[in-house]
Amino acid sequence: MTGPSDGHGGGGLAPRFAVVFAVISFVALVICGLGITSLLLDADVISTPESSQIPGIVGLITAMAAFAVVLALALRAQHPSFWSAAIVAVAAYLFYGGGVLIGALIAGVAPAAAVAATGRSLVSWFGVVVAVAAAVCAWGGIALVRTRAGRPRWRWESDEDE
Repeated sequence: MTGPSDGHGGGGLAPRFAVVFAVISFVALVICGLGITSLLLDADVISTPESSQIPGIVGLITAMAAFAVVLALALRAQHPSFWSAAIVAVAAYLFYGGGVLIGALIAGVAPAAAVAATGRSLVSWFGVVVAVAAAVCAWGGIALVRTRAGRPRWRWESDEDE
């Protein structure tokens, strides 16, 4: 096989697979990062006493969806730019905040308390964790598509001997 069979133009991974790998990495990194940050700061990720876990769940789902859509759009370019990772990070960060707000309202939190909880989660270290995780995973997804490397091979695996 001499070239890619899906027509995405590069020698790297197909964009749809790169998006899947990047989204899985993003969700795992956000969950881990928020947990560790919560442990280090001894603080709740979303601190509204009358809400359940719904705001966090809805926030992560909306951030994941925004991450996937914006990264997929960025990877449609012939030679995707690594600067697209910043755009993906901003989109995931903003949609995380929107999802937390919607989730808090769904959970029955008063609108003022929901807005306050959203603001606290975005301007604290928890918001930084979401943005950094999105930037790192988007950069990795872009790198998967842009790379032209082949699979690793030992010297004795060359086709010349056959």
